[in-house]
Amino acid sequence: MNSGILLVDKPQGITSHDVVSRMRRLAGTRKIGHAGTLDPMATGLLVLGVNGATRLLHYLVGLDKEYLATIRLGWDTTTDDAEGEALDAAPAEVVAAITEAAVLAAIMPLTGEIEQVPSAVSAIKVAGKRAYQRVRDGETVELASRRVTVSAFETLAFRAGDGWLDVDVRVECSSGTYIRALARDLGAALGSGGHLTALRRTRIGRFGVDEAGELEGFDVASAIMSPADAARRALPTVTLTAQQAVDLGHGKRVDVGAVAGLEASGAPLPAVLAAVDPHDHLVAIVEPRGTQLKVVTGFPPAESQGPAESQGGEA
Repeated sequence: MNSGILLVDKPQGITSHDVVSRMRRLAGTRKIGHAGTLDPMATGLLVLGVNGATRLLHYLVGLDKEYLATIRLGWDTTTDDAEGEALDAAPAEVVAAITEAAVLAAIMPLTGEIEQVPSAVSAIKVAGKRAYQRVRDGETVELASRRVTVSAFETLAFRAGDGWLDVDVRVECSSGTYIRALARDLGAALGSGGHLTALRRTRIGRFGVDEAGELEGFDVASAIMSPADAARRALPTVTLTAQQAVDLGHGKRVDVGAVAGLEASGAPLPAVLAAVDPHDHLVAIVEPRGTQLKVVTGFPPAESQGPAESQGGEA
C-alpha cells in the first residue's frame, strides 16, 4: 500500500479508533495514524496518515479547525454534550426570555484569544491519567485554563422548544479548542446552562470534509493523497534539484541560496518547510540552520509515496 494521506468523513456513533481500525483493514497495513480524533457523537473530517506519511501527521495536528455545531440552551450536562447526564434545568421563563441579541452579546467574549477551561471529560492527561477516565472513576477533576483562539463564532439558526433554545453555530478555532466548552460557557453567560447536541468538523487547515470519503464503500487506492500534496497544503514548500534531493535523503545539509525560490527572496524563512524532489516526491521536512537547510523529518525514497509514485507509475 502506498504512503499517503486519507480524508475520511466519520459517521456518528463510532469512535475515531473504530475508523482507524476499519481503514487498517481496507489499506492492508497496521501503520495508520490520525491528526486528531472526534468524539463518538461527532461527525466529519478525520485526517489519517498511511505508512511513511504518518510522520507527516505531526505537522497537521496543530492546524486550525472549522466546525458546525448545535448548542442547546436550557440545562448543563455532566459531559457538556448530549451524551452526559442532564443537570438541573433553568426555569422555562429564563430560557424563553433569551433573545438572539442576547446570544450574540454572550458570544462576543468567547471570540478571539480567550482563556478556556477544557471539559472535565476531555482526553487531557492529569498525572498520567486521562481526565475523562478520572471522572468515570468518580474523581472530581479541575483542569487549568488554556489560551486558545476562536477566530469565528457565528450563529446560523435559532429553534425554540419547551424549556430549551437550540442555536446552530459555525466555529473557526485554533487546535486544542473545545467546542463543548464553548457551549457550556455560552449557557453560563446566559444563565440558562448549555450543552452540545451536534458537532461536525468541516475543515482542518486546507483539508475539507467535502473532499473526504464516507467510511462505507471507502476506496483507499483512489482516495490516497500523496505526501507531497498533503505537505503542500500545510507547509511552505520548495522544489529541490535531483542532487539536492539525494543529499537531503542522505542526511546532508543544503545551502539555502542554492534552493529555487529561496536564493534571492531576502525574506525571513519559515520555521519549517516541505522539500520535494523534481518528481514531486516529499523528501523531507527541513528547517533553516544559518545559511543551510537541515532535515527534521525524512521520507525515504524507498517508501511508495502515493499516486505520483514515479514516471510511468500509477496515475
